[in-house]
Amino acid sequence: AMQNQTEVSEFILLGLTDVQGLQHFFFISFLLLYLTSLLGNGAIVTMVISEPRLQTPMYFFLGNLSCLDIFYSTVTVPKMLTGFLFGHQPISFAGCLAQLHFFHFLGSTEALLLATMAYDRYVAICNPLRYVLVMSPRTCLLLALASWSTGFVHAMMHLVMTSQLRFCGHNHIHHFFCDIKPLLNLACSATSLNMTLLNVVTTSIALGPFTLIVLSYLYIISFLFYKVHSQEGRWKPFSTCASHLTIVTLFYIPVLCNYTPPSSGSFPKRDVQVSLMYSAVTPALNPLIYTLRNQEVRSALKKTLWRKL
Repeated sequence: AMQNQTEVSEFILLGLTDVQGLQHFFFISFLLLYLTSLLGNGAIVTMVISEPRLQTPMYFFLGNLSCLDIFYSTVTVPKMLTGFLFGHQPISFAGCLAQLHFFHFLGSTEALLLATMAYDRYVAICNPLRYVLVMSPRTCLLLALASWSTGFVHAMMHLVMTSQLRFCGHNHIHHFFCDIKPLLNLACSATSLNMTLLNVVTTSIALGPFTLIVLSYLYIISFLFYKVHSQEGRWKPFSTCASHLTIVTLFYIPVLCNYTPPSSGSFPKRDVQVSLMYSAVTPALNPLIYTLRNQEVRSALKKTLWRKL
């Protein structure tokens, strides 16, 4: 095995499927999802910036989320689409690390932003009189900056750790992008520290915000249950949470599937399907969920579109 110590300079992404007929079907489906994500999230960002009525904390964070989703789907989907058209995709070592970095940077930022949005709903519903004071523009900016920078630092850690690994011989990645687990499977140097960091840090970056979201909603529900006595008074505040809750569910079901059982070295097919969920499907659904559930967003969207036309 000694002669096989050639350093790997590029990897081959095997993608989702080798079945010819499926490839074209997947290409069209994911292209449509990607375009939906770009258009929908683009519209929300434009709207939040241009519509004075939406200059509130809730929409400021939604704008951040939509902006993030545009980047998030762009990290993995275009490369995946070329894979459907041209078969196995080569990707350089640097390109691979960049993909890994941005995937984890944006993914963890999304988790933190969703927690921030839950906190925003908690203050709005449980402390409405202090809301303007507590969620001042400065606080919102700081919370958003904290989310983005924590996500960035978390991804940097994985980037540095993964770049230290040695790869020799095997360079086929059974995935449609460079994620950490499939890369660790290919490394020919020790990966136990990487694995521990993935289990400890990434799991806490996923579960920390999740815990905050659950706590916020427990507070909101108990507040509405004990303090508000009319049905109408209960339902209206909760309807502003419905879109956020839907997005949290869509984001966290795959995340919890992927990161909560401590990762062994093995990398099942399920991980690929789960990653598809949050890199392609959820970013396309987020704007739809917010527009369908939300009267304000719908009317602002109409205004924005009329101005464009």
